[in-house]
Amino acid sequence: MSQRSCLSVVLAAGEGTRMKGDLPKVLHQIAGLPLIAHVVRATNSGGTVDVAVVVGREADAVRAAVAPFAAHAETFLQTERLGTAHAVLAAREAIARGYDDVLIVFGDTPLVEAQSLADLRAELAAGADVVVMGFQAPDPTGYGRLIERDGSLVAIREHRDATEEERGIDICNGGLMAVSGKHALSLLDAVGNDNAKGEYYLTDIVEIAASRGLKVVATRAPYENILGINNRAELAQAEAVWQARRRTALLLNGVTMTAPETVHLSHDTQIAQDALIEPNVFFGPGVTVASGARIRAFSYLEQATVAENAEIGPFARLRPGARIGRKAKVGNFCEVKNAVLDEGAKINHLSYVGDAHVGAKANLGAGTITCNYDGFGKHHTEIGAGAFIGSNTSLVAPITIGAEAYIASGSVITDDVPDDALAFGRARQTNKDGFGKRLRQKYAARAGK
Repeated sequence: MSQRSCLSVVLAAGEGTRMKGDLPKVLHQIAGLPLIAHVVRATNSGGTVDVAVVVGREADAVRAAVAPFAAHAETFLQTERLGTAHAVLAAREAIARGYDDVLIVFGDTPLVEAQSLADLRAELAAGADVVVMGFQAPDPTGYGRLIERDGSLVAIREHRDATEEERGIDICNGGLMAVSGKHALSLLDAVGNDNAKGEYYLTDIVEIAASRGLKVVATRAPYENILGINNRAELAQAEAVWQARRRTALLLNGVTMTAPETVHLSHDTQIAQDALIEPNVFFGPGVTVASGARIRAFSYLEQATVAENAEIGPFARLRPGARIGRKAKVGNFCEVKNAVLDEGAKINHLSYVGDAHVGAKANLGAGTITCNYDGFGKHHTEIGAGAFIGSNTSLVAPITIGAEAYIASGSVITDDVPDDALAFGRARQTNKDGFGKRLRQKYAARAGK
């Protein structure tokens, strides 16, 4: 099958009015990735090289969402909504190029798995001409039934048109299908619109193909594979399914999650075996966590990397560009942005480190702030290996703190500090005897006490 050419036609022109918003339905996201991107990624994993996306409004935005996951993707505009077969024929130009296999999928079925699509193509490789993806519904009411006879699929019967006997069938139409490229256009062009809605239904090609003596079969896929998104409630349900799938995959790959149902993952989250993820951790896009790392409870990470045996949190935030080295630590209520922590560096609590490089085994005390923004631009802070930054210190960038330097607590540091130096950047303390008592009396009188 790997030598067979394939075109995936992705239907993505629906208005999605039930989503109740301006964003096209296929651009809503699951795990930080548009629905249609999930679908296209699955087609590529199943061996597709060329993708034809049938779009309606916001064509440029849909094209941009697909581009990172399809090296050879074209978009075709469907100007009228006359049914699913009509939508597929919007990509006539691509289909006519003569592929071995034509996959027809929907841009709002983000849970479809590559293996299910590969199963469709395997049936074509084995001699079928049309293959329909079926599923066993827990409650088939409302679904089209797959009518099979002697191992062949002879019809798809809509629920309202089915006999009582046919309604007893629990194998239902999932909508996705594969068609032999040499028959695709002929079958699609034969679809008529003699029905109550006057639309051209893709499902009609099953009976057309059967009437021509072509081989039509059905495959079976898990129910979740065909779940379409029509409203935001279904979007949330699909998100939950995706999250559960991905958590299970990570757990089976050796990642420990003490409360997996509370961990939110993104489509590209990478976590190595022997990492430990505590409850209520949120992974935004672009996060990589290495083996042995510990992400403690209530932490939020995005566009960040965490090296071996590092510790993050609890209640920590890693923003884009955070790179945490081996055995480094970012403690509770700390925020790191666009900064590198070398091996063994520590930011234990209540600190902000942005646009910085923190050397190996440096220690930043509570309340340390890199003052990186002057209202117009960002500036860099360099902290040398082994430096000790006392609590409640402000480092006004651009600035360099040398290796093994010591910064006294409560300092505002505006000039570079050499290696091994001790820096004070605070006003000299002055005590006024008796002034405390006088102030209390003054304030009490003012308050009428």
